[in-house]
Amino acid sequence: MVSPHSQLKKVTERVIKRSKPTRSAYLTRIDAAQGKFPARGALSCANLAHGFAGLEGQEKIAIKAVREPNIGIVSSYNEMLSAHASYKSFPDIIKGAAREHGGIAQFAGGVPAMCDGITQGNAGMELSLFSREVIAMSTAVALTHNMFDAALCLGVCDKIVPGLAIGALQFGHLPTIFVPAGPMTSGLTNDEKAKVRQEFATGKCDRGALLEAEAAAYHGHGTCTFYGTANSNQMLMEVMGLHLPSAAFVYPHTPLRDALTAEAARRVLDLTHERGNYVPIGHVVDERAIVNGIVALLATGGSTNHTLHLVAIARAAGILIDWNDFDELSQVVPLLAKIYPNGKADVNHFQAAGGVAFLVRNLLEGGLLHEDVQTVAGHGLAHYTKEPKLIDGKVQWVDGAAESYDAKVLRGIGEPFQPDGGLRLMQGKLGRGVIKISAVALEHRVLKALAIVFNSQEEVQEAFDKGELKRDFVAVVRFQGARANGMPELHRLTPLLGVLQDQGFHVALVTDGRMSGASGKVPAVIHVSPEALLQGPLGKVRTGDTIVIDAPAGLLDVEIDPNEWASRDVEAPRNQADNEAGFGRELFGVFRSAALPAEEGASVFGALIGALNADGGVVASAPERNSLRDNARAAASALNKVHATHH
Repeated sequence: MVSPHSQLKKVTERVIKRSKPTRSAYLTRIDAAQGKFPARGALSCANLAHGFAGLEGQEKIAIKAVREPNIGIVSSYNEMLSAHASYKSFPDIIKGAAREHGGIAQFAGGVPAMCDGITQGNAGMELSLFSREVIAMSTAVALTHNMFDAALCLGVCDKIVPGLAIGALQFGHLPTIFVPAGPMTSGLTNDEKAKVRQEFATGKCDRGALLEAEAAAYHGHGTCTFYGTANSNQMLMEVMGLHLPSAAFVYPHTPLRDALTAEAARRVLDLTHERGNYVPIGHVVDERAIVNGIVALLATGGSTNHTLHLVAIARAAGILIDWNDFDELSQVVPLLAKIYPNGKADVNHFQAAGGVAFLVRNLLEGGLLHEDVQTVAGHGLAHYTKEPKLIDGKVQWVDGAAESYDAKVLRGIGEPFQPDGGLRLMQGKLGRGVIKISAVALEHRVLKALAIVFNSQEEVQEAFDKGELKRDFVAVVRFQGARANGMPELHRLTPLLGVLQDQGFHVALVTDGRMSGASGKVPAVIHVSPEALLQGPLGKVRTGDTIVIDAPAGLLDVEIDPNEWASRDVEAPRNQADNEAGFGRELFGVFRSAALPAEEGASVFGALIGALNADGGVVASAPERNSLRDNARAAASALNKVHATHH
């Protein structure tokens, strides 16, 4: 076995040390739960009768007898979203497989699933990030009946998988497997889709042509095939040991997909306490698994959303990571995959080139993943160098590809596309943010230009339509953080800035909002913290200031006289009340007011869960209690000031 890389060891040891109090408290809490819950036999007769009243036949008899282990199914199925529609048939497959393997399964509950691709640029997008918290709470509601010995989580896309993970980790004593649905088959190429979008932005084609192009790209069941947050989720669940090996990128409605779903049911039963091979999710997701997730994200040029989501997932297990950890690992983890927007290929090409099994094999050979970890497939990440085959109607795992089948898409550790992961921590007088440069050409990674300040995507669109942006500039789009308006993704800006860059202008984006997995060829420093609404320095920038972006050096700065900078006030947002009502936004006010900074996952409960002790639901230490209270007070104070200014 190859020894772990020194940087991998350094970062992991730091995370373990940093997390010791909160991780210890978390493990104490979940270990105490085993033996108490689930305890169908200890439920009162009325409780238990309610638990099986909706069942019929053998399942009712089995649950009543309290003999066989019971799987709780938590699903994001809905028929509107392509990635989740194929989950409709999964519960029946799971129940059948559970019966055959001496267990039972119940549909425990559903979680909401919203699509950023639909809400993009609309008011509903301001609910998107916090839907993660709703999903986490919905998962907890589904599992809280104490009827289950294990769980299967069915989810794919952006906020769904992180929300399911955060919720499931609060039931960390339950063995849990994540069950993917797979990608849609390839349609219109990503390059062609992007080209039509830019043509529409410049008036070279009409809405009908744009709609036809989009429909040719998004045409059936499965995840979008570009490498955004949805497919980054699947990569992380696999490398963190929460999927069955190489399950992520198998098409929906195929014999292998259905066989893997059935196998997940059989496997999770084998991991229950009753079967003697007890592996709860709270022990699978440890510090090494989280670091493995960061490495996989970097090695594939994955979604920047995981600088939020992976932080929040880790905190749900009592593990504390920050952007320094991402940055330091990115310096030594090479880029081994080129998947759109980092290349022309989609995830189906990645899978055909060798997929996750090839990737894991090479990262292990480079000492860049921890092999000595617990997974749902067994002990050791070497399980994930294998891929499933249907042999005589049964799933069997065989060795994955030893060589890439397409070096334009996937490469080995000895011939990477670039020597680092392309994710950088950016910091300076404007705060701290992140940039993904794996898709940004070398000549665009360093930029000095005058700022043009905007308070919304709509303002940028308006200036573009008027022809006012045909110049070198840095678009500073502020008041887009979690506290301000829920931190929507700003994808409307991608084709606009792309057009200007193609016309020869040097342009970039700096924002306290998000851009996600679609961050592409235009340099974008995102998630800038502290956000402008909470007196972050981005609110001090004025149009005409000189902004400096040096991605290789990790510098985000403004060239200005220090005295003038110190004397400036943060500008108040315009029309903040417009982001507080309509399309359900009024229901999310409590989330906006409680959200932690982006580097802490932008979560409303990230500092609390995982720091609870075993005997009573109190924060582990007085400083942590004070920190949470101060956070809430600061949020309320800032919002009150905003409201007073506006009104």
